[in-house]
Amino acid sequence: MTESTTDYDSPWKEVIELYFPNFLDFFFPQAYGEIDWTQPYEFLDTELQQLEPDAEIGRRLVDKVAKVWLLNGEEAWVLVHVEVQGKYDRQFAERMYIYNYRLFDRHKKRVISLAVLADEQPNWRPNSYSYQLGGCRVSLEFPIAKLLDFETTWETLEQTTNPFGIIVMAHLKTKATQRNPESRLQWKLSIVRSLFSRGYSREDIQELFRFIDWVMVLPRELALDFKMEVRSYEEVQRMRYVTSIERLAKEEGIVQMGRENLIAILETRFGEVPNSIVEAINEINDPSLLKTLLKSAIAIPSITEFQQVLDNLTAGE
Repeated sequence: MTESTTDYDSPWKEVIELYFPNFLDFFFPQAYGEIDWTQPYEFLDTELQQLEPDAEIGRRLVDKVAKVWLLNGEEAWVLVHVEVQGKYDRQFAERMYIYNYRLFDRHKKRVISLAVLADEQPNWRPNSYSYQLGGCRVSLEFPIAKLLDFETTWETLEQTTNPFGIIVMAHLKTKATQRNPESRLQWKLSIVRSLFSRGYSREDIQELFRFIDWVMVLPRELALDFKMEVRSYEEVQRMRYVTSIERLAKEEGIVQMGRENLIAILETRFGEVPNSIVEAINEINDPSLLKTLLKSAIAIPSITEFQQVLDNLTAGE
């Protein structure tokens, strides 16, 4: 089991959108307290494309941009970045500054910039960017949340009813069990069972189960053990909240069909497909990514160019 088999980016984006107020309340309570939650907030995904900087600055920094209303009646913007792949980046703070001023420049509204860091370097905590020249000084300070810090407050994660307690637990234990699938299985079962004791609604249980299952990837044999354990637990508790076997079987079938269709198209167009490409495709668990690659495979002129597209799209996984 390797880090490349785990998709962190997509599930984090999904839960931030599903539980945005909870996200801010859990990680950034000051920002949460300044927003009027009686007013509707709006995610603006098109803003991400408009804010995309030049290639030398970097790509895919911002995960979410939301328009909110403050308690004083002012319209504002919340710019959220989750560094879910957890890689040290010396230009991180500069890029946070660039996105902040680009968003302000486009809309002339004040911007709240926030970052969640999931890297494994305890001392890497970029939270400001500034420079001065000729008596002029510009700067940006932004709040960060470091997921590693929650390892020392595990009891808090177990006790909170905020959905991000479960989410952080799943993320940290996924990282910690990269080379120990048996341990991941036990942690995955433990975290799933805790879903039923927190007073969540049926819908929340299903959504959080989806996140856990999405990030805590298991080898095929242990995945089967997990499904059977979950079904047995549901039956004992007389609650079929996650309908795990049927739902997971359906999702796995969609993914597997997507892989097979993609490989078949490549074989039809280019003959024998290199093993490296087949192996990379078989590690993809995101149906939308497989669909994107299928469209590329239909139109792309060569297998070499497809390899480049594949590498670019899976580089962050």
